[in-house]
This record gives sequence, C-alpha cells and structure tokens, in this order.
Amino acid sequence: MRKYGILAVALFLGIFAGVAAKEITWMSTQFVPIAEAEFVRNQLLKPFADATGIDVKFIGAEYAEFVSRVEAEYEAGKGEIAVLCGLHGDFVSVVDALADLSGVAVGGTISDTLMKLGQLGGKQAYIPLMQATYLMVVNKKALEYLPEGADIWALTYDDLLQWAKNIYEATGMQKLGIPAGPKSLLHRFIHGYLYPSFTGYQVLAFDSGAAVKMWEYMKELWQYVNPAAPTWDAMDTPLLSEEVWIAWDHTARVKQAIVERPDDFIAIPSPAGPAGRGFITVLAGLAIPTTSPDFDAAAKLIEYLTTPEVQVKILQGVGFFPVVAEAAGAVPSGALQILAKGVTAQASSPDAIVSFIPGGISDEYKKIYKDTFFKFVIKGEPVDVKFLRAQATRLRELYLEADAPYPAPDGG
Repeated sequence: MRKYGILAVALFLGIFAGVAAKEITWMSTQFVPIAEAEFVRNQLLKPFADATGIDVKFIGAEYAEFVSRVEAEYEAGKGEIAVLCGLHGDFVSVVDALADLSGVAVGGTISDTLMKLGQLGGKQAYIPLMQATYLMVVNKKALEYLPEGADIWALTYDDLLQWAKNIYEATGMQKLGIPAGPKSLLHRFIHGYLYPSFTGYQVLAFDSGAAVKMWEYMKELWQYVNPAAPTWDAMDTPLLSEEVWIAWDHTARVKQAIVERPDDFIAIPSPAGPAGRGFITVLAGLAIPTTSPDFDAAAKLIEYLTTPEVQVKILQGVGFFPVVAEAAGAVPSGALQILAKGVTAQASSPDAIVSFIPGGISDEYKKIYKDTFFKFVIKGEPVDVKFLRAQATRLRELYLEADAPYPAPDGG
C-alpha cells in the first residue's frame, strides 16, 4: 500500500511557498477537451504552482502524437516532457521510455491491486491517477415499465430489450439511447460490453456463433432505440431533454445530466449477457519519461495529484473516480454519489467480466467494430458470417502486426 508522502504535508504547511519558479511540461491523452483542459489548468495546476513554485504547462495529445513524441525524445536521449498521463493502453508501446517509479511517493493509499496494473516491463511504469467506466443512467419515469421480476441492479440484456419494448408499447416512443455519433464511444460499447457479455471475449470470438446471436439481438433491440442515436456523441443532453429515459455511456458523458437533475436519475450497472456482465474498467495513470528534464518536480506533481483532496476535485471536474482510498469517504452527496453507487454496483457484480481498453495497436480496430455495427444494426443488413470472418481476420492481423497482446478478458 502507498501512504501519504512528504509533499502532501508540505503543501498544507506552505513550506514550498516562495520557492523560485520553474516550469515543467505535462503531456496527456486525458483531459483533452477544452473544458477539461481549462479545469486542469485552473483548478488543479494553479494551486500546485502557488504552493510549490513549480509552473506546469499542460499539453493535451491524441494517442498517435503522444507515442511519437515520447519515442522521439527517448531516441534523442533528451526531452522536454517531464510528466505523462495516459490510459493503461497508452503506455504499453512506450514502456522502454518510462522511468521506474517504484520510489515515487503518492499522496494517499493506492491498493496493491491497482499499483500492480501499473507494473509493465518489470517496473512500476506508471502510478494510477483515476479510474472510470461506462454504465447506464435511467430516468425514474422508466421504472414503472421495468419487466416484472427484473432486478434494476442486475439487469440482463433480455431485461433491457423487454424494458425498452414495454416503454414503446405504452408510450409509442423509443426511449433507449446508445450514442452512435461520429465522435461517440460506440466502439467501447461493442468491444467492451456486448462482445464480452455474449461471447466472453473482446477479440477471439469476434466471428463466433455466439457473436452471430449477439448481432441478431442488437438488430432486435435497435427498433426501440431513439432514431437520433446516430447523431449523438454523448448522452447527457438527450437525457436532460428526455428524448431518452435509459442511456448507456461513459460516466463523464452522463455526469452533467445527473448534476443538473439529481432527483430524476439513477445510475445502474450495464446489463449481463449469456457469458456474464461485461464492462470496461478505464484506468489512467501518471508516468515520468526517462528523458524528463526534472524528475523531482515531476514526482512532486504526481504526489500532489494523488492526494485525496485533488482526487475528489478530479471526480467533481471530469467524472473520473478516485484511486486513492482516503478519497472514497470524501465524495460529496448528490450527483456524484449517484454515479458512485452505480460504479460500485457494477464493479462488485458477481458475474463481472472486466475488460480493458486495447492498447498498442492502431485505431483501425475501432473502425472494424463500428463498421460491423453500422452494417448489421444501423443499416439493418442481414448478419453476414463471411463479413464477420473477414473483419475478425483483419482484427487479429492488427494485433500480430503490432505484436500487442489481446486485451482482457481474452487473456492478454
């Protein structure tokens, strides 16, 4: 277990105040949207600079830019990036360029389980920073249509189908929402939720008989999904406008609906399929490249960002949940508590099949899942086994080309 370090105490005593100013650069694949980046700069980094005298320049980056920059500085033997933030998968292909953080202090207690997830290449490659998931948010108006005998905290996909059908037959409205817009996280729903729940795998059973049944199920379910779904990138607005009563999305993309109307919504686990309750655990972490120009300043930033107070700020600001044990009791009542209840219920499901976001391969894999979805579900074309097989072959080729392991629960 990691405990409070010197920085956590020093920050509150103000002993760093007045230290000559210096600047370090933090590059991140997280907090990239403008509003989130401004939150980081103003709410997280300004207090750190005031307390330590260390100014932090925050740079948001897409995955490809992130990897190429880290690799370029590693090959050059020197760099300008002091600290990195990314998802677990973002670090897989740049492990050699990351310093061992075994001796770096953190601001609170992080479980051994989470810390071990940050161990790559035989070292502590990153320190966990925050976690998130994708789940379902329900308008309480939908509860009266819940199928008889269904457990709202342990729904199955069959329950979801019947629920959406009940609402349609009673109201004439398609009140189920799944984001399928061009910038939506639809691919996460397919590879991390549908596939594991119906087949037990993300990749290995892409063209299996169980997958065929899954696609047939989705074609049936889609008739009760709001027709505007292909235009939605996030579900908070449709939930607030009540175009949908039941929605699936990332916690950060439904958070605003609950914040604005906490009395109207509940957050619940995603459904279970024949193989179990598949869901994604998103883990983001902090790393220091071996070429960091100021390791000590970078380490102080890591310690600060893992203090309970900052962890709760991150939850409030962007909807990512704390990794520090002491922060759990500090989650305020209201919207965030509603989300936390749903996240906890999903994570503790006895039939859980935990999936991780694939890392180390090109974004072509997203296109494979989404193209298949659009062909069979959005366009309504017959489930074509030959097409599935061709898509599966290309998907596996991507992993072979990148020499990357299959993501859990495939055993990679």
